[in-house]
Amino acid sequence: MSDDHDHHDGNADHELRVSKIQDGTVIDHVRGGQALNVLAILGIDGSKGEEVSVGMNVPSDRLARKDIVKVEGRELSQDEVDVLSLIAPDASINIVRDYDVVEKHRVERPAVVEGVLSCPNADCITTDGEPVTSRFEVLDDAVRCSYCETITREGIAELIDTN
Repeated sequence: MSDDHDHHDGNADHELRVSKIQDGTVIDHVRGGQALNVLAILGIDGSKGEEVSVGMNVPSDRLARKDIVKVEGRELSQDEVDVLSLIAPDASINIVRDYDVVEKHRVERPAVVEGVLSCPNADCITTDGEPVTSRFEVLDDAVRCSYCETITREGIAELIDTN
């Protein structure tokens, strides 16, 4: 057995498996079960041929279980990170270049998100065809439409405007 990889203890091997992409973004510490919503936010459905790895419900030090999303060849924009923070407030974003993590930052929930969510209220000015950009205030565990005051706690991911 001359291959070094066979001699790692289980934990190091686990870390290696999680972090090995050449260039791109690793979104770590996503709450368990939210990885697919993260992909939806990023508009990743496989159609553009992105290379994506998803780990779901893997053991975590910080959360009981976590999801991990790795996107090869893509660095997230601040807008994308802001929206991610709504469904994955504990996430950390690792920017990888040439197999090295060159930037690591925790997501920060913005006070307001504009143009990224659709109001679920059919009577809201933002949903009746008017050219009004949606605007939501970010609360601790919910978002509130700045126009009609509708508060959404569950299913925030479903409101994400992917157009």
